[in-house]
Amino acid sequence: MLVWSLLGRLHLPGTPLATTFLVAGWTGSYIASGVVGGLYTVGVAVGGPLRGRSADQGDPARLLIAISLAYALGLTALAFAPSLVGATWWPIAAVVALVTGLAQPPVTQIARAAWPRLTEDPAARRSLYTLEATLQELLWVVGPVLIAVVVAFGGGRAGMLTCAGLALVGSCGFAFVLHKVGLRVPLEQEHRTPGSVLRAHGMRAALTMSLCVVAPLVILDMAVVAWARDFATPAAAGVLIAVWAVGSLVGGFAAGASSAPPRLALRIVLMALGFVALVPVLPPVTGGSTWLIGLVLAVGGIAVAPALAASNVRIGELAPAGRTAEVFGWVMTAATLGSAVTLPIAGWLLDHIGPAAAAGAAAVLAMAAAGFALAVPDPSRQASAA
Repeated sequence: MLVWSLLGRLHLPGTPLATTFLVAGWTGSYIASGVVGGLYTVGVAVGGPLRGRSADQGDPARLLIAISLAYALGLTALAFAPSLVGATWWPIAAVVALVTGLAQPPVTQIARAAWPRLTEDPAARRSLYTLEATLQELLWVVGPVLIAVVVAFGGGRAGMLTCAGLALVGSCGFAFVLHKVGLRVPLEQEHRTPGSVLRAHGMRAALTMSLCVVAPLVILDMAVVAWARDFATPAAAGVLIAVWAVGSLVGGFAAGASSAPPRLALRIVLMALGFVALVPVLPPVTGGSTWLIGLVLAVGGIAVAPALAASNVRIGELAPAGRTAEVFGWVMTAATLGSAVTLPIAGWLLDHIGPAAAAGAAAVLAMAAAGFALAVPDPSRQASAA
């Protein structure tokens, strides 16, 4: 299940890259690329809870097959749009992108809803969430590189078609595994918690925490790319982000080996300290050394996967019975909203002050996430106290 759930997500980090190359090559405009990519993201965010609710209430395997077919069809339509209509008709592609985003296969949500059903051992559940968060880091290294290579040799259309194929094959493979392990049947209606999941105890604080956990990661990606573009070479950005991901992998495997319940707020604070440590090694505080920045990213990255895993564990524990996939759909919406709100602010900081200011903003958001984490109830400790 873990392997196929990861393969079903391999297309996610590469799809925005393929979209940018396709639309920019078609229209000659990065503004058009931004609009098309932005509407795709809106579709993903709006559809997250809806897709999750459908998975909770019906057959997730059948849903995956149907929705992945629609999604692949949407990406294929985008891939061939430059050949079918002129560049002035690019707004049609924006509409198609919005609908395609609504149909993004909910592999992540279904997988995270499945782990608690595989085992009743809390330590095993925590290890599953940690391992998933750790290995997901590989997707954000392998996915963009794979699509970049395809685009380099075949162009934006080939990149988009590759994303469509990866989504379809990965989602259908994961659906087959769900069938094999007997997870196609949802919880019986009488065991499913009614009402809005947003009214569940601690859920709004948890979603706000999730927003503040993910947004700093996106900001730091942007800061590293900006530093590499202005003070080094573009290739340095890829190397530094890969180093950061390797540090996260190391931290995730170490955390996964521990059977102790995760201390959520502490893990997020440690992640925030990694952002703080970057401030003095980035411009305008200093000129910025590639080796020094890489070292700080490698060490600071150790806290990333454990913090993300602990966040997912807590949210999974808080999810009402039979509503877990829907809850993680809201997590996706919160993360997307956080990125959409904070990236323009990060851009302003990069333009007017420099990468150090963006890293500082990421640290502030991460510390805010730690504060919200303190307000999120811990069901495991409450059960122990009882």
